Amino acid sequence: MAPDGDDAKHPIRMLADRILVKIPGTEGERKTKAGLLIPATAQVSRRLAWAEVVAIGSHVRSVEVGDTVLFSPEDRYEVEVRGDDYLILRERDIHAVAAPRIEGNSGLYL
Repeated sequence: MAPDGDDAKHPIRMLADRILVKIPGTEGERKTKAGLLIPATAQVSRRLAWAEVVAIGSHVRSVEVGDTVLFSPEDRYEVEVRGDDYLILRERDIHAVAAPRIEGNSGLYL
């Protein structure tokens, strides 16, 4: 129920340095390049994840909607919006950005 008493859906605007990303679909079983199946219950410590950006706050400078970002799953807040699951991150929690606008010869500094 909306705060004003009706069930109307309102647009959402992210604030400050917040980034809304779609939860990656690879939360379950994974398969390695060699073909080994890793079950969802396997403990993988400190594994970073990729997700697609769907909304950004007004103070976000390095990320745009549609980018794919690399982040630590430990630095996230889950939220359900209109029946879909998303994550809210801070810009400082993003480790890398993959986007067509980034030059291929810029180097990889990780």
